[in-house]
Amino acid sequence: MFYVIHALDKPGQAQIRLDNYADHKSYLSNANIKTLVSGPLLDDDDETKIGSFFLIEAERKKDVIEFNANDPFARIGLWQSVCIPAFNKRVDNRDDSGASS
Repeated sequence: MFYVIHALDKPGQAQIRLDNYADHKSYLSNANIKTLVSGPLLDDDDETKIGSFFLIEAERKKDVIEFNANDPFARIGLWQSVCIPAFNKRVDNRDDSGASS
């Protein structure tokens, strides 16, 4: 099953995000969950980081919630809100495999 983690930062947290980025990146690279796509969400200026997006593949939502809760960004309280819905992938144009059900 696929899950999306959509996390928005608390306002004015750019320096906090930057100060903790190395820990966040290390956590992601050593996680025991499969991250398919991830990266920062950007403000309308296309530069200011305002949150995080992850597309995760996992068997249980519980595992994704635990993964997110242990992220250094979550532990320091960077995120104002986090939404973790299941995602039903219908199309994936990243490679030649085309549509997926």
